[in-house]
Amino acid sequence: MTPSLYDRLGASSGIAKLVDKLVELHLANPVVKQRFLPYLESPERVAEIKRHSCAFLAMGTGGPAEYAGRSMPDTHRGMNISDAEYMAVIDDILAAARACGLGDDVQKDLLSIAWSLKGDIVRQ
Repeated sequence: MTPSLYDRLGASSGIAKLVDKLVELHLANPVVKQRFLPYLESPERVAEIKRHSCAFLAMGTGGPAEYAGRSMPDTHRGMNISDAEYMAVIDDILAAARACGLGDDVQKDLLSIAWSLKGDIVRQ
């Protein structure tokens, strides 16, 4: 039996490590950092975003978590995210995966998930 993407990510601890690295990269990325800087004023909001991101990824990759947060369109509505911003986030996802030691097969699966959500995120 092939392990789920959740298991290949390292289960909940691996996903948490990936999300931590991803937020770090977003804050350093000149294309998207302005969207994330306001969260730094409120550490509890950063923690909340990380919790929701971990639950979303765990559920979406075959893990046991249930995601009770807002939908992708609801989360991004009114943000008018550009294609360039979306691509910058994709680059950060792949860089975070590499930094966490995740292999090419896992990176491709993460990319596939991210592409499937593009219509729910860009220009909402």
